Amino acid sequence: MRKIPQNRTSNPKATHRASLTFRMNVLFFSIFVLFSLLIFRLGYLQIVKGDDYVRKLEQKEEVRVNTSVPRGRIFDRYGRILIDNQPENAITYTKMQTTKQADMLEVANKLAHLIEQPTDKITQRDKLDFWILLNNEEAKAKVTKKEMDEFQEQHEELEKKELNAEYDRRIRERITDAELAQMTDFDLEVLAIYREMMTGYNLSPQIIKGENVTDDEFARVSENLTDLPGVNTTTDWKRVRLSPLAVLGRTTVPSKGVPKSDLNHYLARDYSRNDRVGESYFEAQYEEILQGEKSIVKNLTNKKGQVVETVTTYDGEPGKDLVSTIDIELQQKADEILERQLLDLKSKGGSELLDRGFMVAMNPKTGELLSVVGKKIEKDEETGKPYIVDYSYGTFTTAYEAGSVVKAATVLMGYNEGVITPGTVMLDAPMKIGNITLNTLFNKNGSVMLDDLTALERSSNVYMFKIAMGIGGRTYSPGMRFSLADGTLQTMRNEFAQFGLGVPTGVDLPGEAVGYQADPDTDVKLLNLAIGQFDTYTTMQLAQYISTIANGGYRIQPRMLKEIRKPSKDGENLGQVVEEVTPTILNRIENSEEEIKHVQEGLRRVYFGSHGSARKQFATADYTGAGKTGTAQVVYYGPQEEKYGTDTINIVHVGYAPFEDPEIAYAIIFPWATTIFENNYLPHANLAARELVDAYFELKQKYAEEGLSSSKVDKPIIKASDEKLDEDEEVKTVTE
Repeated sequence: MRKIPQNRTSNPKATHRASLTFRMNVLFFSIFVLFSLLIFRLGYLQIVKGDDYVRKLEQKEEVRVNTSVPRGRIFDRYGRILIDNQPENAITYTKMQTTKQADMLEVANKLAHLIEQPTDKITQRDKLDFWILLNNEEAKAKVTKKEMDEFQEQHEELEKKELNAEYDRRIRERITDAELAQMTDFDLEVLAIYREMMTGYNLSPQIIKGENVTDDEFARVSENLTDLPGVNTTTDWKRVRLSPLAVLGRTTVPSKGVPKSDLNHYLARDYSRNDRVGESYFEAQYEEILQGEKSIVKNLTNKKGQVVETVTTYDGEPGKDLVSTIDIELQQKADEILERQLLDLKSKGGSELLDRGFMVAMNPKTGELLSVVGKKIEKDEETGKPYIVDYSYGTFTTAYEAGSVVKAATVLMGYNEGVITPGTVMLDAPMKIGNITLNTLFNKNGSVMLDDLTALERSSNVYMFKIAMGIGGRTYSPGMRFSLADGTLQTMRNEFAQFGLGVPTGVDLPGEAVGYQADPDTDVKLLNLAIGQFDTYTTMQLAQYISTIANGGYRIQPRMLKEIRKPSKDGENLGQVVEEVTPTILNRIENSEEEIKHVQEGLRRVYFGSHGSARKQFATADYTGAGKTGTAQVVYYGPQEEKYGTDTINIVHVGYAPFEDPEIAYAIIFPWATTIFENNYLPHANLAARELVDAYFELKQKYAEEGLSSSKVDKPIIKASDEKLDEDEEVKTVTE
C-alpha cells in the first residue's frame, strides 16, 4: 500500500519557522508603531506644546522681582499734575532659597544698629514667636513630651501638622508677660526688621524701611552692604497728591501693601504683598494701567541649586500716565461755590439736618466729567468745632429724592406712552382723591389751564399727576376712587431708566449706587414718582439725565478717563498717546427729535420765561441755557438716627448751556436743606448753578487767550498746586 505524504505544515521544523517569522513580523510592526508614536509624541511636544513648556520653564527660571518703578501719574484735561511721584530712600532685603533663619536674624541684628526701625506694627503674636526664636530651649521646656503624647493618644485622628500647631499654641500661652518684658527696645527693633524680612518671597526684594529713611541711615547701610548679605539700598517712589479731590482715590503704602480682601487677586497677577496698589476710586479703577511692569531676572544656579548669578532679562517699565477729564481750575471754583452756598444754607433757620451738598458738571455730548464736587460738614469729636471734608464720591454713592427736576422726563414719558402730545393743555387745580388733596405750589387754590411747556416753566405738580394717571389708565374726576392699572409703576420706572434715573450710569469709578426704589403701599403714592418725590437718585444720575435731554436723546456714559499716555520722556511734556477714550452711547430714548426739542424749549423757559422758576438767577446771563429746579418734601433718614422721620426738604437744580449747542450740563443737590416749609424760598441750588456756569465760560475765555486746549496731542506738563498731600496722610472719615 502506498503511503500518503504528510502536509507540509505538519512538519515540526516548518511549523517552527512559520511561527518565528510571524513573531518577528509582529515584533518589527510593534517597534514601528512604538517609534511612530514616539516620533508623533516628540513632534506634538515640540510643535504643539513647545511654547507652553518654554513658558513654564521661564516661569521657574525667570522671576518678577519687586523693583520699585514709578506709578503712572494723573493729570487734568489740560496737563496739570493732580497726582505725582516723589523719590525717596529705601532699604530692601532679598531672601535666597538657601537663606537660613539664623542668617536672617544676624542681618536684622546688624541692621538694627544702623537704622531706626519703627516698632508700632509689632503684634503680640510677633513678640511671642520672636521670644521663642531667641529662647528656644526655654520654650521647649514649657511643654513636655509626656504631655503631648497623652494629647496624641486622646486625639488619634489629628495629623502631624495639627499636633505641631497644638504644641506651638501651648508654648505661646505659657509665655508670661514678665518674660516678654525682658525684651529690650533694641530687641523690638530687631524684631520689627526681622518680621519685614520674613514677609518677602525668595529672590524678590522686600522693602524693610521705605518711609522716612534719613540720608545718614541710607549712607550707613550703603557703606556696610558687604557685611549685610541680601540687603540693598535703592530708590522707592512715594505717591503725592497735588489735589484734595477725593474721587482721584488713594494708594496703599508699602507698610500696608495689598489689601487682605484682594490678596489672592493681586498675587495671581505677580504683585508682592507689600506693593502699593490703588485702594479707592480712580486709582483703583485703573490700577492695571497705573501700576508699572516689574523687572524680570533669571537666576543661574549651580548643581546644588544655589543661585550663583542673577541676570536681568527685562528692566521693567514705569506705569502709564492717565489724563483725566477733570478741569482742575473749574473743580476748584466749583468747590468754593458749593462750600459757600452750603455754609450759607447752614446759617439759615431749620438747617439742623443739613450737612452736605453735591455738584456734578459734565460735557453732555461726550460724557466727560468736568468737575465732581461733594462737601460734607463734620464735627471734631475733641473740640466740637465743625469742619468741611471732600465728599466728591458721594455724588455717585449716595442718592436722594430729586423733586421737580425729573418733570422733563415725566413729560417725555407722557408723549412716549401716548398720554399727551406736544402742546396738550390740562387744567391745573387742586385734585381731591378720597380724603387727600393734591395741588401745585404756585396754584394751591385756583384753576388755570396749562400746556406742557408752561407746566415745565411753572413746575406744575397737577399736570404731572395727570400724566401718571393716564399711564395707569385713569382719568381724573373729583372724589374718584383711586386705583391704577397693574404694571404702572414698572412702566414709569422703565421710562425713567432710559434717562439714567434709577439705573447705573456706568461711570468709571467703583462703588456706584443706583438709588432706592420702594413699593408704594397705595396707588396715590405712586403719583409722587412723577414729581420726583418717591425714588431716590444720585447727583451723577441727574447729570446724566439732563445731558440726555441736552444732547438730543442720547444717554452717554459719564467718565473720568480721557487719555492713556506713555510716561514723559523729558519731564516737560506729556508722553505719547496710547489710547484716547471715545464716548460710549448707552441708549437713545424712544422719543422723537421733535418731542425732545419741544421739552428743551420748556426747560429754556425755566431760565428765561416770564414765570420761570430760575428766571431770577439766569435772566441776566449773557449766554443761553435751560434747566429745571426742584424742591422735594421728604422724610429724613441720614446719619442723625435720633432725627429719623423728621419732615425736611431737598433743594435740587439741573441744567445745561448754551441752549443751542450745549457744552456743559450740571446737577446740584442740597439734601435736607431745611425743616421749615412755609414761606421759605431757598435759591441756593439755583445760585450755585449760575455761578458754576459763569465760571465755566470765564475759564473758557481765559484758556482761549492762553492757547490752552484739552484736545491738543502735544501738551506741556503744568504744575497745578504747591500743596502736597502724602499718600500716608490720614483722611478724616465721613459719616455717611
